[in-house]
Amino acid sequence: MPDDQELLSRFAKDRSEAAFAELVNRYVNLVYSIALRRTNFDTHLAQDVAQSVFTDLARKGPSLSRHVVLAGWLHRATLYAAGQLMRGDRRRRLREQEAAAMSALQSETNTDWQAIRPALDEALDQLNQTDRNALLLRFFEQRSLTEIGSALGTNEDAAGKRVKRALEKLRTVLMRRGITTTGAALSTVISAHAVQLAPAGLAGTLTISALTGPGTTAGITTTLFKIMALTNTQLTMGGIAIAALTASLIVEQSSEKTLRLQNETLQQKIAQLAAGQQALADKAAQGLAQIPRLPAPAIQVSNSSTADLDALKSTNFYSRLTNRDLTLKPEQLEGYLRASGRSADSLLAAYRTMRDPTLLAEAKRNFPDDPHVAFEAALEKDVTPEEQRKWLDVLKKSEPDNALANYLSALNYFNTGKTDQAVKEFTAAAGKPFDDFTSQRYEDDTEAYLTAGYSMADAKAGAGMQLLLPQLLQTKNVGLDMINLAKTYQQNGDSASAQAALQMVINLGSRYSTPSPGEPVISELVGLALQRYALKAMDPNALYGDSGQTVQEQFNQVQQQFNQINQRSDTIDAILPQMSAEDWIVYRDRWMTFGEQNAGEWVLNKFGKH
Repeated sequence: MPDDQELLSRFAKDRSEAAFAELVNRYVNLVYSIALRRTNFDTHLAQDVAQSVFTDLARKGPSLSRHVVLAGWLHRATLYAAGQLMRGDRRRRLREQEAAAMSALQSETNTDWQAIRPALDEALDQLNQTDRNALLLRFFEQRSLTEIGSALGTNEDAAGKRVKRALEKLRTVLMRRGITTTGAALSTVISAHAVQLAPAGLAGTLTISALTGPGTTAGITTTLFKIMALTNTQLTMGGIAIAALTASLIVEQSSEKTLRLQNETLQQKIAQLAAGQQALADKAAQGLAQIPRLPAPAIQVSNSSTADLDALKSTNFYSRLTNRDLTLKPEQLEGYLRASGRSADSLLAAYRTMRDPTLLAEAKRNFPDDPHVAFEAALEKDVTPEEQRKWLDVLKKSEPDNALANYLSALNYFNTGKTDQAVKEFTAAAGKPFDDFTSQRYEDDTEAYLTAGYSMADAKAGAGMQLLLPQLLQTKNVGLDMINLAKTYQQNGDSASAQAALQMVINLGSRYSTPSPGEPVISELVGLALQRYALKAMDPNALYGDSGQTVQEQFNQVQQQFNQINQRSDTIDAILPQMSAEDWIVYRDRWMTFGEQNAGEWVLNKFGKH
């Protein structure tokens, strides 16, 4: 009987079907048995795996070493093929479940195209150029991530992250306008409605007009476009006068109907730009008035411990797993890391789920400019202030529009005695979107647990444990440092700076106390706690805001909200351990779509408020 090497040699030399058929007959049982075990005894998937393995053998067989043990090679190839297939199957099921959850939740959100349409373009215009380009390429031009990466000078993986972060920033801008939505709903509605078909023949008409129009008109139109491209701050009264003159010149060279439409459009644009210019000026003046005086006095920095956060209750969403060790083993994630090419996000997910610092070290070494790597590195246990400063600078550079980078940077400066720089960083965070990477971390960790063989429900619960993000304590401490600074300002007789510092802390607390997709309740409680601390440092009888409320009344309102969340959490904690796996998955999906508070309301509505 010919041995394996002889059969491989015959197949490589003559493409002998008989030789290859003999190899398949010898090892089909081995491969199929391994595939059955790796696919949870799904016979159809096992056959697909076997087909993939032997197809791979036909492709690679001629190049295999003469010393290879074919059984060993086939074993590894089967493990890899099964892992790839099961990951794809899990992703498909995850997408189907999320789509079903989104379909069920669609009636609960007040967001639709009619609400988004009037504000969409102005909201896009508030994003930085790279984020705006990423969204336009993805949702307006329907480009692939590979094409987007090429256009932005990066790779497919980075392009995907850029689109996701840009979509979240757009959602935040819309929320400021009173339009509540989720990233998933926003991407769907933009893709479906943002681009409409132009009337038939319009392109040809425009082309002919552009190529054959009078030279003077072309020159005037170019000037008009340049003027309309000016930013709000650049459009001075002189610019408005020039724009009006340009409009009148166009009126002289176009048909009456077209001229009237163009002129009206231009006048509207001018009015919008002028109004925007005034709004920017008012906002800048207001912002300057709220910046504490510099140089700032020295303070004693806060030194809270994680025990302080334990007092802030969160729903016990992993109660059923409390008796299980959720730390994954290297062999459980070997295939996951290999299949992902040991990307930055996969290394970080493995680092969090395996708790192996060498994986973070590898990520820092191979991806020194990645914002997620910088985030994890800056908050690594026992990191020195100098090393933390290095990674915070990377985070600020890679995420210049993310307020989180400024807040964490402010805390670093407080801890190193650089109070002036801390105040500047805190001030720089105002008006920026806020992303603490919750959703990205959750998705990556869920994939890691699924790859390790966890069920969908347990994978979501295990990944959910990572939602107690390390920046919560940092956020609390930087807020406390600003409150201490406000007290020092007050002692020095500078009540205006003290008030400004306290208001900045309240603004920080509001970022977390307003429920957003993916946020756990403990984040909301930290935000409310910061507001309470800041309000408590103010004169209780002073007026707060424009509502006519006093500081004390505002404090009581925040305290009541804090107590209600805790009481509701106690009720939900008693229900969660009795939920089925299917209900658990829906609960976790609602959490990531609308926040834990919304998911908790669903639990109470379904299982009764008892």
